[in-house]
Amino acid sequence: MASSPTDIRTLDTEGLKDVAVQLGQPAFRGKQIAEWLWTKGASRFEDMTNLPQAFRASLAAEYLLSPIRAEEEQVSRDGTVKCAFPIETGKVVEGVLIPAKERMTACISSQVGCSLSCAFCATGKLKLMRNLTAGEIVDQVRHIAELAERHHDHRLTNIVYMGMGEPLLNYRNVLESVDRITGTPGLGMSPKRITVSTAGISKMIRKLGDDEVRFNLALSLHAAQDEKRNQIMEINETNDLASLRDALVYFHEKTGSRVTFEYILLGGFNDDIEDARDLARFASCVPCKVNLIEYNPIDGAAFQKADPERTDAFCAFLEEKFNMVVNVRRSRGEDIDAACGQLANKNKLASGAA
Repeated sequence: MASSPTDIRTLDTEGLKDVAVQLGQPAFRGKQIAEWLWTKGASRFEDMTNLPQAFRASLAAEYLLSPIRAEEEQVSRDGTVKCAFPIETGKVVEGVLIPAKERMTACISSQVGCSLSCAFCATGKLKLMRNLTAGEIVDQVRHIAELAERHHDHRLTNIVYMGMGEPLLNYRNVLESVDRITGTPGLGMSPKRITVSTAGISKMIRKLGDDEVRFNLALSLHAAQDEKRNQIMEINETNDLASLRDALVYFHEKTGSRVTFEYILLGGFNDDIEDARDLARFASCVPCKVNLIEYNPIDGAAFQKADPERTDAFCAFLEEKFNMVVNVRRSRGEDIDAACGQLANKNKLASGAA
């Protein structure tokens, strides 16, 4: 049985130079291919017009080049845009453009589905089907950047790996995608405009420190007491708060980067002043900021949004008592199931209705 052709976007620049030489071309052609793939976003070999035509034909015969494309878009009344990207038959991921004043943020996925089963997250109710490649992750960014220009006449300013999946369980492809987004050839974006969010995998947070990454790290905390966090995030049973605290200290020592703590306020569960005190104590381990996130309802979950008064009191306590930097993230795109925790492929492509 013949093997399937290699996806050319899985090769680095040195690998592309080797391809060029193997096909009878000078090595510099490899760098030209890389520029077409990662800077110009070519979707076909025939588009690489500064390569000899016979070479383009040889590449097409030997290698695969098939970027993913958005085939469905939903626009919220607040300007948020959700896209469905078919990966292969039966596998769809979603990405979101989130407009907010001068910020245009792409929320992108790293896996098809998720294996972590967090109780408040719709994506966690989907089984993990596979990791995305670096190219598939970059395709989402490229498309959402086009949406920002088309819908809001504004360039993309930020990228958050907060869509479907746990980025640190797709470590190699996520870091490679960051290299493609920030590098040359690539999109040339500053790594400080990129945030990778994790549910909390201690050994991989330490690996980020060892690799001295330059992007921002966010920890989805949501409770700062082990017994309570175990109830909503199974990952805490094997990555408890003590191990996460040690990993975050190590990460900060290696990178010098401030950590963001994400905290969804679940009404009557984690939104009282003692919860805020626990959060402040835990977060004191590293320089940080806190994003308080409004809960967005999902099917089959027992949680509810915290009262506005409790949200305000929680925020004020952190700011006034502990002098913490706190942002309250309001729901965006809730009417199209595009808000935080709602990505669950409620679209025609995934349902087979398209």
